[in-house]
Amino acid sequence: MTGSSKKAEAVSLIALLISFVFFVGTFLLGVFQEMLGIYLFSWLMLASVMVWLVLLIQFRHRTRAEQEKLDLAQLAKTDRQKTIFSAGGDRMALMAVAQKRLETLEKWFIPIAGVVIALYEILLGYFLYQNKVFGVVEWTAVNPLLGAVLMVVVAFLLFLFSRFASGMSRQECWKPLRAGGSYLLAGAVMGFLLAVGLALSQFKYGVFLRIVEILIPGLMILLGVETILNTILDIYRPRVPGQYSRASLDSRFLGLFSEPGGFLHTIAHTIDYQFGFQVSQTWFYKLLERAILPLILFAAFTLYAASSIVVIGPGQAAIIERFGSPQPERGGRILEAGLSFKWPWPIEIAYVYPTDRIQQIVIGYETDESQETDTKPLLWGEEHYLKEYNLLAATQSQTADEEGVVPVSVIRANIPIQYRIRNLREFLYNHETPQKTLEAICYRELVRFVASSTVEAEDRERLETTVVGRKNLLGSGRLEASRELTRRIQQAADNAGLGVEIVFLGLQGVHPPPPVVPDYQQVIAAVQERQAKVLNARAERNRILTELAGSIDKVNALYQKALAFSQARERGDTALAEVLRRDLRESFTAARGQVFKTLRLAESDAFSRIHEAKGEGLRFDGQLKAFTAAPALYPRLLRLATLEEAMENIRKYVVVADPQDEQVFVVDLQERLMPSLYDLDLGLQEEQ
Repeated sequence: MTGSSKKAEAVSLIALLISFVFFVGTFLLGVFQEMLGIYLFSWLMLASVMVWLVLLIQFRHRTRAEQEKLDLAQLAKTDRQKTIFSAGGDRMALMAVAQKRLETLEKWFIPIAGVVIALYEILLGYFLYQNKVFGVVEWTAVNPLLGAVLMVVVAFLLFLFSRFASGMSRQECWKPLRAGGSYLLAGAVMGFLLAVGLALSQFKYGVFLRIVEILIPGLMILLGVETILNTILDIYRPRVPGQYSRASLDSRFLGLFSEPGGFLHTIAHTIDYQFGFQVSQTWFYKLLERAILPLILFAAFTLYAASSIVVIGPGQAAIIERFGSPQPERGGRILEAGLSFKWPWPIEIAYVYPTDRIQQIVIGYETDESQETDTKPLLWGEEHYLKEYNLLAATQSQTADEEGVVPVSVIRANIPIQYRIRNLREFLYNHETPQKTLEAICYRELVRFVASSTVEAEDRERLETTVVGRKNLLGSGRLEASRELTRRIQQAADNAGLGVEIVFLGLQGVHPPPPVVPDYQQVIAAVQERQAKVLNARAERNRILTELAGSIDKVNALYQKALAFSQARERGDTALAEVLRRDLRESFTAARGQVFKTLRLAESDAFSRIHEAKGEGLRFDGQLKAFTAAPALYPRLLRLATLEEAMENIRKYVVVADPQDEQVFVVDLQERLMPSLYDLDLGLQEEQ
């Protein structure tokens, strides 16, 4: 017995030294060579150091207890007479100090040590996982191939010693070695995976290494949680006298792979251990044990055969790779929606993609994915997104104050671009990251397009016709600009072989930076006021010309004819001038509007004047004949007629008196508000 415990103690010491050496070596190698995987592996080896330290202490106490038991048995055998040592069993038990220490250690120290190791694994595993996932520290492997070679050596040595320790744990007295052997086997497996990952990263394939780097802290957390649960379950486990009490730090999960006897025996032992009786001896368990292997094989075969079936949903397409090649001459092909069949994995692998689904990228800004979508209107004077990029655009004109300033303007563009996959093979295999490539193409074409465009509210060179520039980004030329930019991006994507179709490009989010919005709005107001004045002037011109001759075209035609007539007269071309005069007269006669009105009024006035003069002549001729016939009477008659006509509306007083009379008549010519007695009409005139 002493030799057996001594051997286990020696194995524990050697394993402790090996684990500690590998911990220090991998820690230094990971830090100085900046290999994150090896650095994480070193902390897993430190957990193995802690487990082997507990086992060393346990077997050291076992050795002392067994030595003490041999000494007490030898002492009782040599002296069978009644002595102080044979006084009774109680007195003999008082001498077994090492055995009591062993019992106390296995009852209290080992569970507490298991909890301490579990807390170390959980806390450190979580800390390492946070650093790996969130990139708190950046690691760039200096020489991954060297690390791969060293990890192969470490994994091989750990595997040999783990198998040796697991083989020794078959003996009842050496069963605690199973815990240390399991940790060494876990280190061997992780070391081998790290070697593979480092070798692949040498060839720029780092996905597998990143998975292993996440797997190591995950395994530490899993082992820590399992140890805590084992400790809790061990408190309520029924105790069977003489049965081996499995320590909480002896991982059942790792035991599935390291314990001799296989997977099913491990499950059976775990069930018996937890329930406290031989569950593995029941008929149901024996039936399950006989049928479990055929069921697993059948399930595995069915699952493997199911990899030959490919179900492609509506709006999707799948590309088949045969031995990693998508080329048609090597068996690669594209499958449409529906149920299809292929060779099982890994001969052929199917990758399904939504080819008809509209996908979207945004350029010109970055959004906060954690923030909810805001439905408020987008105002120029406010920040809309997490980050917006400035773009340089051309400026058409400069003022005297701006002389020497670069003729550019700064704007921002929030542009969503929607696309769909048109050629799946080109989309997947022409570029490593097609979405990033498409985004880069969109930014390049946007920068080029904006640099060749203008941001004025109107095209100053074409103001007379009120036509807005074709590449105007802030005016009504935005629709044409959107079409042009879409065409450019589509052409660039086709030239790059992206295999996508640009479905929609939204150019509605173009605006100046918020700090310059007030000044820009003042410029827009001034431009709009100027344009309003120009349009009002044009409207007034059109109104006047329309009223003048009925339409603008007729006015222009009359102007051209009048100009030709004037030039012909200046040249002295009488014949041509006469022809143009008649033509101009006919045109004026046929005109409408104010010209027609003026001509008609002139004709009417001429007609009136002619006939009035004619009437005056006829009247004078009649007056002359009357005067000739009665030279004395006609003047008096004409004078009386003139007085009658001139004094028709004047109050007249006729005074009949003798020339010899000297009576003075006073006539009151003032208007009276109230009539007098003499003014009353008493009807005498009617009676007369």
